[in-house]
Amino acid sequence: MDVVFMGTPEFSVPTLEGLIAQEGINVLGVVTQPDRRRGRGQQLKPSPVKAKAQAAGLEIMQPKDVNSADSVDKLRSLAPQAMVVVAYGQILSKELLELPPLGCINVHASLLPKYRGPAPLHRVIINSEKQTGVTTIYMDQGLDTGDIILQEEIEIAAEDTVGVVHDRLAKLGAEVLLETLELVARDEAESEPQDDRKATYAQKITKEECLIDWTAEAQQIKDLIRGLNPWPGAYTYHQGQRLKVWESKIYDSKTKPSVVPGTVVNIEVEAGFVVQSGEGQLLITKVQPENKQSMSANDYLRGYDLQTGSILATDRKSSGEQNVDN
Repeated sequence: MDVVFMGTPEFSVPTLEGLIAQEGINVLGVVTQPDRRRGRGQQLKPSPVKAKAQAAGLEIMQPKDVNSADSVDKLRSLAPQAMVVVAYGQILSKELLELPPLGCINVHASLLPKYRGPAPLHRVIINSEKQTGVTTIYMDQGLDTGDIILQEEIEIAAEDTVGVVHDRLAKLGAEVLLETLELVARDEAESEPQDDRKATYAQKITKEECLIDWTAEAQQIKDLIRGLNPWPGAYTYHQGQRLKVWESKIYDSKTKPSVVPGTVVNIEVEAGFVVQSGEGQLLITKVQPENKQSMSANDYLRGYDLQTGSILATDRKSSGEQNVDN
């Protein structure tokens, strides 16, 4: 089968690798987003998919608008039988969707119709879900609304971060996509419409959401922290400086606050520090001070003035100290 692959981030790479390695699949070309400036030096860097495609010697397209006449003409000249789309980053026009005779097939990182949209990986963890998975669909003009071909489910463990789930689903997505293409090639791919009544939307993560609200329950805060690890990171403020929180554990799930939520109520030697939430307490075990590398909470305690009574705040001005009765 002759295919064109469309994808951009690291999540897309295992599927591209699978297509390249699969006997009977001929990757005619790769479409990915234009190079972006990244990092502190803001150097122009290729997407992970472009880097993989270059290493494999594949033809690469990086249109600013994939639906432009030039882009459509180029893709038509390649004459793909199918187009595979995995986290590409642009919406395809009706003209492109109808171009390949076997259709445009998308790998989406959720159990559709739940978590349509750009941030399903983060949202399932932030929302304390116990299961997620991947879905292959025939793309239509809606946002992740096409008919479902295959789905595969996985369990989310209590300590799984979005990084862990990302890697598992990226690998699983590649496997399910190859199985999907085999069915399509044999004309055995049965599909069914999504039930729109069960649909939910996974909106993009905003910077405001990453700020920890210590009045929330301990479990909610823990799920936010792991749902933003390793990107973009949940954060709070200590003594006017931003402090990212990378790892935490439930220390107590029921304790009602007798102090301001966000107050450090205990120091656990060789473990970290305990923070009061709106209900329950969290043991913070890994953090990252502003403009510094990540470190254990224990190392942070050695180098920064954080002690029982310190208050972690929602802005730079509100952190301070409070008396805590141990």
